[in-house]
Amino acid sequence: MAKKSAKELERRARVEQLRREQARKERSRSLLILGACIVLVVGLLAAALIPYIKHQRQQSALASTPISKLGVSASAAACSPEQTKDAKGSGQHLPIGQSIPYPDAPPAFGPHWGNYLQGSEIRTFYTTSDRPPLERLVHSLEHGHTILWYDDTIKAGSSDYKAIQQIGDRLGLDSYFIAAPWTSSDENGKAFPSGKHVALTHWTGPSAQKGVTEYCGKPSGAVIGDFVKKYPKTVAPEPGAA
Repeated sequence: MAKKSAKELERRARVEQLRREQARKERSRSLLILGACIVLVVGLLAAALIPYIKHQRQQSALASTPISKLGVSASAAACSPEQTKDAKGSGQHLPIGQSIPYPDAPPAFGPHWGNYLQGSEIRTFYTTSDRPPLERLVHSLEHGHTILWYDDTIKAGSSDYKAIQQIGDRLGLDSYFIAAPWTSSDENGKAFPSGKHVALTHWTGPSAQKGVTEYCGKPSGAVIGDFVKKYPKTVAPEPGAA
């Protein structure tokens, strides 16, 4: 019986040792899994926070940067004198979807569709993939918006492209400033004058309505800021309508 008890005690000791070793391995595995989860969570947080922090710093820096310092200087923008034409087309709404031929590239006035841009549709910067139809943008001109049109030579990611985005951000929605691309498909490929890649347009009013256009070679915050100040949203056929 003594031998049997000794063997039983030895067996129990081995079982206990195995149990402890298994428990130690389980703890180690759990710690490894926990550590991996912590690393993953920290990595995900960093991936989300770093771009956000960077963006916030950029926005803070942008907010403190005078608009005249964005883009090139007024002299480097190589702008032509403003062109003005008697404007017509206010209140002239053509059927939605009907193509409207505008004589100028880009238009500063004219008949348009009745479904004007409003609410979240309105942004200070549009790309070639999300730009509203030309006929709706002309309606925005009637409501007091100034539109900066940039042509196909200003590519996404370029310094001029980024400068236009920054100028739009700096002016904000309340300025009634819109930047939109002018593409080769607009008006059968009509181009801006030679050497000009940016055009500013505004439709003045309510009385003695004029279409104002200024062509420039490059975007200049100084030029754009002065243009928006000279032609505010209140100077329009239907000021502040949207």
